[in-house]
Amino acid sequence: MISGKLYDPLDPVLVEERRLARIRAKAFNDSLELNTESRLRLLQELLPNAGRNLWIEPPFYCDYGSNIYIGDDVYFNFNCVVLDVCTVCIGSRVKIGPSVQLYAATHPLGYRERSSGREFGKPIEIGDDIWIGGGAIICPGVRIGARTVIGAGSVVTKDIPAGVFAAGNPCSVIRTIVDQ
Repeated sequence: MISGKLYDPLDPVLVEERRLARIRAKAFNDSLELNTESRLRLLQELLPNAGRNLWIEPPFYCDYGSNIYIGDDVYFNFNCVVLDVCTVCIGSRVKIGPSVQLYAATHPLGYRERSSGREFGKPIEIGDDIWIGGGAIICPGVRIGARTVIGAGSVVTKDIPAGVFAAGNPCSVIRTIVDQ
């Protein structure tokens, strides 16, 4: 699965790993903000490969959690989804708006292969110092370069270079960002 090859999502090991992730996500999503220590412990169990100062506003959903790698000082707003059948790497100082969806999971285009029930994934890479606006969808296999801003509601189907503002469906570069 992690290698990006076709796999059976009904494999008992994968089913159990997803079940555990859903239990952990539910516990996190149901936790009270007042109990910060408990909430952080739940988040570490769900996302063991996260750096320092991760803050996620519940609800948050993912397939496995263990395939998500997160740098330091990252913020997820409410209602984000990460389908991490392949690695999803998120750099440091990244801001992710509400209802952003990161999809590493995908399916074969041919109906015969797709009807077999097997699926595959493509890794997602999000660089440092990125802001992804609310409601954006990041598709399988996409890389977003450092210091980039993705406009709200964008559907990112192809790689986006560093240091740009990109938006739309499909998402495309609008202009270079000149730091002030």
